[in-house]
Amino acid sequence: MSAKTAGIHHITALAGDPQATVDFYAGVLGLRLVKVTVNFDAPDIYHFYFGDETGKPGTAMTFFPYQGAPRGRVGGGQVGVTTFVVPAGTLDFWEARLKKFGIPVERTERFGETFLRLADHDGLHLELVAREEGPESTWSFGGVPTDKAIKGFGGAVLYSLAPEQTLHVLENLLGLERVGASEDGQYVRLRGQADLGQIIDIRREPVPAGSGGAGTVHHIAWRAGSLPEQEGWRQRVSSAGFDVTPIVDRKYFTSIYFRERGGILFEIATDGPGFTVDEPVEALGQKLMLPAWLEPYREHIAANLQPFEVRVLDSTSPARRAGRGACPQAR
Repeated sequence: MSAKTAGIHHITALAGDPQATVDFYAGVLGLRLVKVTVNFDAPDIYHFYFGDETGKPGTAMTFFPYQGAPRGRVGGGQVGVTTFVVPAGTLDFWEARLKKFGIPVERTERFGETFLRLADHDGLHLELVAREEGPESTWSFGGVPTDKAIKGFGGAVLYSLAPEQTLHVLENLLGLERVGASEDGQYVRLRGQADLGQIIDIRREPVPAGSGGAGTVHHIAWRAGSLPEQEGWRQRVSSAGFDVTPIVDRKYFTSIYFRERGGILFEIATDGPGFTVDEPVEALGQKLMLPAWLEPYREHIAANLQPFEVRVLDSTSPARRAGRGACPQAR
């Protein structure tokens, strides 16, 4: 096995109300909304990308938010928990901040590390872990200074319908290195080569099947350094017996998709060209961006999208905010 993914490229989840999604991930967690676009396959639904200042691979949490979307059920065949990493020594700051916004937090232990376990407004399972590894964020927003800001992904916890099958793909196809089992024997840990989004924990026992909907992860994407590398991945995935899609142009990267035998939808996405391909760094996330093939329908698309704003929250109620805020309306 010569090809190895560096780790997570992005994680995409399903969500309900767009404003509540922006309030939680920008207003509470302090991430930058780096791109406002639409689901290219269903352009009546937003596609939000949150991350560090430029949304580089290993930091990008993305959502398909849709007002009135039914709630899903977290379970087998999904990313069960999305892990964000913060600077060492900042868990007390984050615990206090989350409690300030009325978000219940539980401290848990795994592989000798302490995690803050929480859920977002739709019930999506999240956790924060503090580590030295990985560069600090250069983005500050809403009362989260750069020295305490989320760096990107710490990794993910996978819930599989067939854990041994999923482990086989992670190790023998994607090239992650098995680190070992947790103290209680409930998890296996694997590691990629990157310094963000590189640690994957998988439940050793099969998890009953989940169902898609708001509050669940739709897919997890792994990194490919270039288009030629991605073409190589596609050949290897196909040769391993998986039904893999053609390469799909997502404007900010290209993608292939396949569902591994534990039921989890995997994507392999290129690191480039990135989110500054159609707007400068200072303007990221401030207006609706569409690919060329959807531009002729901009007026119709925008008319069917719910307006929202990025706002600084000033209380436990997301409905209240302080004076500052960009307004990337659907236009």
